[in-house]
Amino acid sequence: MKDFEVIKTAAIMVAINIAFFIYSIVRQRRRIWRWQRARISAAISTLESERKRIAGDLHDELGPMLSAIKLQINHLEPVNGAEAAILKKSSSQIDDIITRFREISYNLLPNTLVRKGFITATHEFISKLKNLHALQIVFNSPDFSLAPEREVNLYRVVQEIIQNTLKHAQATKLVIQITRKKKYILLQTRDNGIGFNYSAQKQQGMGLFSLQSRAELLGGELLIHTKPGEGVKFEIEIPLTL
Repeated sequence: MKDFEVIKTAAIMVAINIAFFIYSIVRQRRRIWRWQRARISAAISTLESERKRIAGDLHDELGPMLSAIKLQINHLEPVNGAEAAILKKSSSQIDDIITRFREISYNLLPNTLVRKGFITATHEFISKLKNLHALQIVFNSPDFSLAPEREVNLYRVVQEIIQNTLKHAQATKLVIQITRKKKYILLQTRDNGIGFNYSAQKQQGMGLFSLQSRAELLGGELLIHTKPGEGVKFEIEIPLTL
């Protein structure tokens, strides 16, 4: 009987030690996860701040400066046909540079995203792509709103999915569907492209890492369904508030 009590006590102690060990591992993993999420959040916030600053510099400083230079060129009086041709060419080149600056500024941070929100900015982005690519993009979304920084992250997720589809999928159609539930929205996309081997790609794809990081910052988890020859489906469930 005494031996039984000793064994029982030893078993309880072992169980307690095992439980404490498991608890320590779980707590450590949660701590590492929180640290990694904070680090990713800080990196993305820094990136978006730099994008905003550069977009502002291009729009507010370089754009007006180039417009002033063009105005000065247009007021010059050429003395012969050769000079007239040079001035005309220079003015045209400045127009091209101004247009390119506006495109870069828009890609860094669309004014529409800041002023009118995610849905309008996404429609505008897709509309601009229609004139440049053959990919048919269908975007459907109910009305909703998130905190401004979360709308930026959601916009970047959609932007990244579209860019990945254009670069790699060899698809003719991409459907982007957002469904609103009571406490969350569900983002689902699917294309009719060539798909890929996810197990191999996730080890080296920075684009997928960026998507996963932004999905986590939105409070969701990125799910990817794909096989070679079967297209790609992305899915993220995003809470309306964190």
